[in-house]
Amino acid sequence: MASQDLPQEKLAYRLITGPDDRTFCERISAALSEGYVLHGSPAATFNGNSVIVAQAVILPAAVATADAAVATAVDELDFDVDFPGEAFEGHA
Repeated sequence: MASQDLPQEKLAYRLITGPDDRTFCERISAALSEGYVLHGSPAATFNGNSVIVAQAVILPAAVATADAAVATAVDELDFDVDFPGEAFEGHA
C-alpha cells in the first residue's frame, strides 16, 4: 500500500479560507460534519475583487487532550517560593 493510500489523521486545527461563496460554506459544513467545531469568529477581508473569508475549526478531543497536558504540567510545577508574611498560590 502506497503512503498516499493510507488514511490521514485529522488535524486538530484547521484554518479554512476562500472566497465568500457557497463553496466556502460547503467546506465549513463538511468540516462540521467530520466532528470539527467552530473556533473563534470568522474573519473577512477584501482583496480588491472579492471578499475572502477565514474560519478556524478544531477537533474538541484534541483540545481536551491539550488542556489535560497543560493541567498536568501545571500540577508538576514546583512552587517552593517563600514570601514572608504572604500566602502564595501558583498560577499558570
